[in-house]
Amino acid sequence: MATIAAHNDAERLNELASGSIGRLLWHYSIPAVVGMLVMSLYNVIDRIFIGQGVGPEAIAGLTITFPVMNLSAALGVLIGAGSSARVSIMLGASNHKEALMVLGNSLTLIVLIAAVYISCFALFLDEILLAFGANEVTLPYARDFMMYILPGMFIMNISFSFNNIMRASGYPLRAMVTMFIGAGFNIIFAPLFIFGLGWGIKGAAIATDIAMTISAVFVMAHFMRPGSILHFTKGTFRLHGSIVWGIITIGAAPSLVNFAASVINAIINHSLLRYGGELATEAIAAAGILTTYTSLLVMVIVGMCQGMQPIVGYNYGAGLMHRLKRAYWLTCLWATVICSLGAAFAMVCPQYIARAFSPDARLIEVTSNTLIIATQAFWVVGFQVVSTNFMQSLGKATLSIVLSLSRQVIFLIPLLLLLPPHFGLDGIWMAFPSSDLLAALITGSIMVWEMHQISKMTKKTI
Repeated sequence: MATIAAHNDAERLNELASGSIGRLLWHYSIPAVVGMLVMSLYNVIDRIFIGQGVGPEAIAGLTITFPVMNLSAALGVLIGAGSSARVSIMLGASNHKEALMVLGNSLTLIVLIAAVYISCFALFLDEILLAFGANEVTLPYARDFMMYILPGMFIMNISFSFNNIMRASGYPLRAMVTMFIGAGFNIIFAPLFIFGLGWGIKGAAIATDIAMTISAVFVMAHFMRPGSILHFTKGTFRLHGSIVWGIITIGAAPSLVNFAASVINAIINHSLLRYGGELATEAIAAAGILTTYTSLLVMVIVGMCQGMQPIVGYNYGAGLMHRLKRAYWLTCLWATVICSLGAAFAMVCPQYIARAFSPDARLIEVTSNTLIIATQAFWVVGFQVVSTNFMQSLGKATLSIVLSLSRQVIFLIPLLLLLPPHFGLDGIWMAFPSSDLLAALITGSIMVWEMHQISKMTKKTI
C-alpha cells in the first residue's frame, strides 16, 4: 500500500511538470475556487441573517469588526500563504525534507502568534473597536460579536492555513471537501442560533466557531496520516531561523494586504461617521455590504491563484519557465472576465445585492449608490490580484509586497483623505475605482519587465 501511495504521489507531482496547463489550472483552481467561495459563505451567511433578522445597526456593528478580523487574518495569512508557497517550491525542487520542516514550523508559529494577538484583543476589546470607528450605536453589536468570535480566531487560522498547504501539496479536492464540511455546518447552525435560540449577532459568532472547529479537525487529520505527501513528523516543530524567514518573507505580501485593509477600514469608518451625517449608520452598513460583495468576487480570484500557485511554484523550481508564463496569462484572462461580470452586475442591478442583506429602504438606497460608484473600475482588480500572487508563488516577496500595497495603501489611503472633503460621502466611494486604475497601471509596468526577465531565463534553459 505504501508503494502504491508513493507511486501516486510521484505521478501527482510529475503531472505539474508535464500536464496541460489549461487542464491543470482547471483541476487545481476549481476545488480552490469552490473552497474560497465556501469560506466566504461564513461571512456572507452571517451578514445576511444578521441583516434580515436584527437590522441595519447590527450590520454596521459587524462592519466595525472587519478591521479586527482582518488583523487576525493577516497573521494567519502570513503563515498560511508563506508556507503553501514554500511547500510548492520545495516539492518542485525535490526537497521533501525541507517541505516537512515548513509544515511543522508553520503549526508552531500559528500557535505562538495566536496566543499573543487573542490575549491583546481580549484585554483591550472596547478600546480597539472604538479606534476602528465604533460609536454608541454600533459598539454593543460589535462587542457582542467579537467576545464570542475571539476563541475561534485561532481555529480559523489553523483551518485556513493548513487547508492552503493541503492544496499546495497536491490535494485540491480534499481541501475543497474540508471547507464544504465547515460551511455546511455553519449554514445549519447560524439560523438556528440567530433566530431559533434568539441569540442574535452572538449566535452568528458561535455558529462560526463550531463550524470552523469541525473543519479544522478534518484538515489536521489529513496531516496526521503517514500516507499523505506531507505529514507531521517528530523533530519538525522546533523553529529554525531559515525556515521561519522563508515562510515570513513570502507570506508578508498577502499578510500586509490584510493588515492594510484593517487600517483602511478604520479610515473609512471614521470618514463615514464624519461625512455621513444622519446616514452615517446606513453608510457604514453599506460599506460592509460593498466589502462582502467585492470580497466574494476576490475570493474567486484568490481561489484561482491558489490553483495557479502549485503549478507556478513547481515549474519555477523545476526551471520550466514557459509553463509558468502560460499559467499566469490564462489565470489573468479568467480573473478579468469574472471581475468584469461582477462589476457590471453591481452597476446595473445594485438594488438586488442590497436587498439580499436588508429589507430597509434607506439602507438599500445608500448601498445601491455605493455599489454603482465603487465598482466602476473593478474589472482591473483580477489582473492586479493574479499578478501579486504570481510574484508570491515565485518567492519574489519584495515585488509581491509592492504590488499588494499599491492598490490597498499607496493610492487608496491618500485618496480616502483627499476626495471626501470635496465630494462628501461619494468621495469615499470614488476613492476605490481611482485606486484600482492607478494600481493596475503600476502592476502592468512591473509585469512587462518581469515577463521580459522570465523570457530571458527561458532562452537560457532551452
